[in-house]
Amino acid sequence: MNTKGLDYTLLALVIIGAVNWGLIGLFRFDLVSFLFGDMSWLTRIIYGIVGIGGLYLCSVFGRIRSINEA
Repeated sequence: MNTKGLDYTLLALVIIGAVNWGLIGLFRFDLVSFLFGDMSWLTRIIYGIVGIGGLYLCSVFGRIRSINEA
């Protein structure tokens, strides 16, 4: 099964989430809340998708490892 497109899409979302956490940690500025509202339904959906994407990308490590061992 080819999941390359899904992998790249979720990787982009997780990178955006990481940048957002960096902004929160360094400047106390939440970019997602700034753009979509403070804990609006859309903000919560974005946070949920980024979280699920991060969990999914944990499986990428297993695939990369198995490819390198082959």
